[in-house]
Amino acid sequence: MITLDRLVNVLGAYGVRLCGRPERRSARLRSVAMPDATDGRVTGDVLVAVGAGSVTEAVRWAVAAQATVVLVRAGAETAREATVAGESHDVAVMLVDPAVSWSHLVGVVYGLVLEGRETESGRGPTDLFALADSLADAVGGAVTIEDPLSRVLAYSRSQQAGDPARLETILVRQVPERLRETFRARGVFARLAATDEPVFVEPDPSYGMTGRMAVAVRAGRELLGSVWVTCGSPLTGTRHTALANGARTVALHLLRSRASADLERQVESDLVVRLLEGTADAATVVSRLGLAEARMRVVAVRTHTSEEPHAMLLLAFERATTGFGWSRPGRSTLLGDTLYTILPDAGAAAAREWVAALGAGLPPRVRVAAGIGAAAQAAELPASRREAEECLALHETSHAAPAREVSHAVPAHKASHAVPAREVSHAVPAGGPPAYDESWDDILLHRLRAAARAGRVPARGPVSALRRHDALHDTHYVATLRAWLEAQGDLAAAAERLGVHANTVRNRLRRMSEVTPLDLDDPRKRLAMLITLAAEDE
Repeated sequence: MITLDRLVNVLGAYGVRLCGRPERRSARLRSVAMPDATDGRVTGDVLVAVGAGSVTEAVRWAVAAQATVVLVRAGAETAREATVAGESHDVAVMLVDPAVSWSHLVGVVYGLVLEGRETESGRGPTDLFALADSLADAVGGAVTIEDPLSRVLAYSRSQQAGDPARLETILVRQVPERLRETFRARGVFARLAATDEPVFVEPDPSYGMTGRMAVAVRAGRELLGSVWVTCGSPLTGTRHTALANGARTVALHLLRSRASADLERQVESDLVVRLLEGTADAATVVSRLGLAEARMRVVAVRTHTSEEPHAMLLLAFERATTGFGWSRPGRSTLLGDTLYTILPDAGAAAAREWVAALGAGLPPRVRVAAGIGAAAQAAELPASRREAEECLALHETSHAAPAREVSHAVPAHKASHAVPAREVSHAVPAGGPPAYDESWDDILLHRLRAAARAGRVPARGPVSALRRHDALHDTHYVATLRAWLEAQGDLAAAAERLGVHANTVRNRLRRMSEVTPLDLDDPRKRLAMLITLAAEDE
């Protein structure tokens, strides 16, 4: 069972266009029908109107077949007629380009509707759970089916020989990390990768685990996952054979599920790339993605880990695209080493929650860095993408840099020459990635620092001269200049920032002007010195 939304997304790659009835995109489709001159009782959720002479006739056939959607071959010039006819009879009309082969299209439609059944994760056949139940009956133990990253795809209802470790695995939908480390240390994963024969895993009471029989699920040389059975001792005879045969059946189900999922992901990815790079028909592309014509944000994400970096990025992409279009907020693509997702704009906080949920689904050793572009209309998404990339770079920099603390002012009578650490910006939220509309000032400073590192800031000037003097004579002229400029010339405020007396600031400014011309009365000079200080700050 799939939704009209998913059918629209996939068939869009073949030039098929939905006319009208956008509110029906969440309608669920269970069956496909074609007109039959010898049988007037044909019914189905999707009617493929082969032989219809017009859109109106196709809609009439759809009404008779009690169909939710009808596919009819017609040109773009009939779009208005299709919209009117469909809305009049409560039928979603999909126009098929006359150049598209019916035979090819029908194969895709039947495959999607009849084979693309939904699981808990939003993809694949529901009968994977039924297969787990059948396998549990055959082998006499509780069964779980897992992907290569030990995430649970399906499990049997049977609790024969069940144990606390299995219960926790099912509750969190993946094998706990500490148990994975145990399996890895025992060489279980290495043996599964090397053989198609079931292997026995000894019990481990410290983890609440009885014994396990595990077998790899493989297609050719590619490991698709594994099947695990709880048992106190190795399976033998018919039960051993049933487990090995069951793994081959699971492989067929997973391959079928992957084919359906990969097709949808590819279509979605291509459409998202068009929006990120800019396209004249942005509104149409947004509609094909099933997004509302409203403001959106681009989120850019990278994963950082010491092992399997590419695998973790692919895992993040898979999690971002898990579930049917109507059941998840964003649409995603992978470009280079970055995951880009377009989210409906519900504020920066909502985007951060999305990033947090994405990161929560990755292994604990993976660090997620992200940036959030400002809200934009469909045609402005390339700009939101650039903003997201700059915020991502800022977030990665903040992760890499050592933590800096904000010092409080020291009373003048306690430290006449104290120079506390400069106050740092808090525009980057401690609990999540930065958003451009909140962190544009940090983005600007980040650009300036990049320019300074590239040697594009003048090497000589008042700030450089004062910095050299501080290094040679252990003075605090640069910190004093910064405090005075940030206090906008208020001696008392600058003195409070520095933890010294106002007269000390006045005396330092006088001596500083003897080292280098400051021209503090010139607003352009003051601005230039502030920019230089910001650009050179790390």
